[in-house]
Amino acid sequence: MTAVLTMWDANASLGGRTVLDGTDVLVEAGELVAVVGPNGAGKSSLIRAFAGLLPLCGGVVRLQGDDVTTLSLRARAARVAYLPQEGRIAWNLPAIEVAALGAPFLSGADAMSAARTALEEVEAGHLADRGVAEMSGGERARVLLARALTTGAQALLADEPTAGLDPEAQLMVMERLRARAAAGQAVLVSLHDLALAARFADRIVVLDAGRVVADAAPLAALTPEVMAGTFGLAARWIDGPDGPLLSSGRYSIGSPTGA
Repeated sequence: MTAVLTMWDANASLGGRTVLDGTDVLVEAGELVAVVGPNGAGKSSLIRAFAGLLPLCGGVVRLQGDDVTTLSLRARAARVAYLPQEGRIAWNLPAIEVAALGAPFLSGADAMSAARTALEEVEAGHLADRGVAEMSGGERARVLLARALTTGAQALLADEPTAGLDPEAQLMVMERLRARAAAGQAVLVSLHDLALAARFADRIVVLDAGRVVADAAPLAALTPEVMAGTFGLAARWIDGPDGPLLSSGRYSIGSPTGA
């Protein structure tokens, strides 16, 4: 089977700094893959490269088997939905109109219907007619997620979609992404929260300085050794009623054993 998202030996730089360094990532239909790593590891760069927004110095990125650089903007938009980290909206449009922007290939009525469905999916149906400039940051985040869910693209890219959200909203977002993967989409999401990644992802890709440190099922990727070497954490996993829980602390300076 051809992966929906494919990155082989990708190399990229920003401002003279290497952000992808021989990076390989595959995401199949029906998978939720989480990308984790410390600040500056290359998580956002990896997501942007899959969206065709970061030129490579070497390697290749493919969407459903085709090199992303050969696809028109229209073809790219039909294959991949992208939720960026910034979450900026320039105009005070009603939420339903913002969400409908995620369905550029549908007629006006069909786009609005898909937008309303997506808003309900993220528990924001009551915000449909409210201007986004009049919302809290968490409410706007739900609207932007709805915009990404409105598209019928096979792949969904989400860059830190839980940032700035309260714990209940974080769980809602991950549940929605998990449901989309279960329905057949290929979902690639960058996260800082290792416990959320372990709970919801099929696989976790650990990045450090643009290189893949681990790519495996959650607890096989986030071993105590990887968490120590990549994140500087003295950590272990504990079985919880809803999935693995992370017990962690910082290594003390000068002490290889203490947190």
